[in-house]
Formats: sequence, C-alpha cells, structure tokens
Amino acid sequence: MSGPGAVGLSSVAREHISSACPGPVRTCVGCRTRAAKSELLRVTVGTDADGHPAVVPDPTATAPGRGAHLHPTPECYELAVRRRAFARALRFQSSGAGAGAGLASTSLGEYLSARAEQT
Repeated sequence: MSGPGAVGLSSVAREHISSACPGPVRTCVGCRTRAAKSELLRVTVGTDADGHPAVVPDPTATAPGRGAHLHPTPECYELAVRRRAFARALRFQSSGAGAGAGLASTSLGEYLSARAEQT
C-alpha cells in the first residue's frame, strides 16, 4: 500500500534501528561475523617485496580498489587463510596455473603480529 494512508515505520522505530547500528556494518572474512566497520581492518590487493600480488593491510581505508574486512586478530587471520577467503572476497584470479600462484598474505600476518605485540 502506498500513498498518504500507507503505514510505515514510525519515527521512534526508525530512530531505534539507526541507534542499533551506529555506522556501516561489514562482515569479517575470517570468522564471518558482522561488526561495525570501525572495528575491522580493511585489506586490499597490493604487492609484496618481490612484486608479487599480496594481501596488504589498509588501516586508513583509503587504498583504491576492492577491499575486504577482517578482525585485526591472529585468529581471524588464520581462519581466513585456512578458508582461502582473501582471494574470494577480493575477487582475485591468479594468472599462473601453478599451485604456488595466488595471493600471499605474509605481510598481513606480520602486520597483525606486530599490532598484537603493541597492545
């Protein structure tokens, strides 16, 4: 039903919904739980020291291109690696046919380890 007599959400209901989600919500590629965007680390496809494609952290969330989000914990990182979630979430297709071709994520693992040591 549309028009002036349509029943919609009251302003109180709209306010309640918006206060429950204080901002954008994203899904962690590791544990697959939803969390506020501010609680997650954005990762993108970049290059490692050798110039090969790699998953790199984007803590400022300003890098161009498709990004994925991850809780900044070693547990979620290990889950994402085990599930091969980075290539799928970032829609990365390797050009090589070898088993070693794909996305390296060691720089992200090192970043998360260093971050865990700081806290």
